[in-house]
Amino acid sequence: MRKRLVFAMMSGLLLAGVVHAQFRTLPPAAKRATVGDRPHVLPYVELGGKVLRLAPGGVIYDENNRPLVHGALPVGANVAFTTDMHGDVARIYILTPQEQAQLDRRR
Repeated sequence: MRKRLVFAMMSGLLLAGVVHAQFRTLPPAAKRATVGDRPHVLPYVELGGKVLRLAPGGVIYDENNRPLVHGALPVGANVAFTTDMHGDVARIYILTPQEQAQLDRRR
């Protein structure tokens, strides 16, 4: 009985993570851009043709809402990003095709 309960709890936690990743909500103030074709040294990233600074503690999320390191940011990816009060990039979200279509409808 106890093994079944533990199994059920673990299954629920795993499924909750999968469901959360599928239904992420992008910040309403997020700006759209394309990642540049040249890699830059940390803390700089090229978004929409401009070289911007990644904020200390800035996070890059992939299409499944998993955090990525700076060097794993794919060249040419369509992204949404937010900035902090200093103008540094606080969050970068690599967009899925569905999110791209959703943002295009908002415009």
